Amino acid sequence: MLWNMPPDIKVLEALGAIADDRVKVKGNTAIIKSSNLNKEYAVKFYPEKNKIYSTDNASKFHHYLGYPIISFLMLKGILSYSSRIASALKGIKWKELNDKFKRNYELTKEYALKKCESNRIQKEEVEEFIKTTLKRLKELQLQY
Repeated sequence: MLWNMPPDIKVLEALGAIADDRVKVKGNTAIIKSSNLNKEYAVKFYPEKNKIYSTDNASKFHHYLGYPIISFLMLKGILSYSSRIASALKGIKWKELNDKFKRNYELTKEYALKKCESNRIQKEEVEEFIKTTLKRLKELQLQY
């Protein structure tokens, strides 16, 4: 079955995970630590079958590509990565934000966009990066 597309914010969470050095890739697997460092998620990629799996809740229970998968694909060079945007997102505690905003991902995204703007990165640049990343994810037609 094909993965569902994630909310926009998951692209930014993936960049933040990489900027915080919470993603450790080894071959076609990875271990990703949560932003509060109290959980770990495993990603396993089977390129010959175009299948990818992750143990994060979004992937397991909602069947959309969660940030651990997106960050893995960025580090493997399958998706684009922006060190400029990622550095602006460094240090965000995504779990705390998502809880604070009661999983209203638009409010979490607004917070992240403001953090980018305070680092001299225009909202339009971030929105274009998200759009391009989601388009590429859809083209990949990844399965679970």
